[in-house]
Amino acid sequence: MENFIRKKRIMKTLLTSINEQIALFQENAALQVENNNKAAGARARKASLELEKQLKAFRKASIEASK
Repeated sequence: MENFIRKKRIMKTLLTSINEQIALFQENAALQVENNNKAAGARARKASLELEKQLKAFRKASIEASK
């Protein structure tokens, strides 16, 4: 039971972090598209790389939780 609670807490933390990263990506991607802001484009690309890592971590945690 304790292991389940720990896994659930990890997944909640990852989900919160993923949602924050998505918001950051959306904001910066919109700035790049709408205003041709090159710095925002770089920030959006950086956010997308971080998001990829977090999604992989979530997938791994989700598989572990379902065992």
